[in-house]
Amino acid sequence: MNNRVVLERFPAGGPRGSWPAEEFARARRMEGQEAEVVMDLASDAFLVIVRETRVTDMAEVAAAA
Repeated sequence: MNNRVVLERFPAGGPRGSWPAEEFARARRMEGQEAEVVMDLASDAFLVIVRETRVTDMAEVAAAA
């Protein structure tokens, strides 16, 4: 199952040529997070998210240790 954690929200109506959500996501990726930008149409906002996956296979748990 994929869970999403919203790191930050940015209004879609920002100044022309401004990409604050993309810049924020890039900074998080530089820190090692797998951040991405998605559009929330209901709130007309860009969301910077990270996806969290749950490990259900015990072999994967053992391999990660």
